Amino acid sequence: MAKFRIRFNKSRGQPGRGTPEHVWRVFEDDKEYLFKNFVLHVPGHSEKEADSEDWNVCCEGVMTIDRETSTATISVGH
Repeated sequence: MAKFRIRFNKSRGQPGRGTPEHVWRVFEDDKEYLFKNFVLHVPGHSEKEADSEDWNVCCEGVMTIDRETSTATISVGH
């Protein structure tokens, strides 16, 4: 299972940062994805970034991506 951090995309709509509707940044370990929606089927908790004022929703699991709806779903791994 991977560790995920989910954060609001404050730079959405800017070049390279998705459309204005891509409001979520999802980090899988060190890789970043931009989504319009996310769904959690796992427990989550809040976590403050050590070097900033940004906060994340954190969880562990397996992510599936629905590109048609731009939705990340994080579920329990098997």
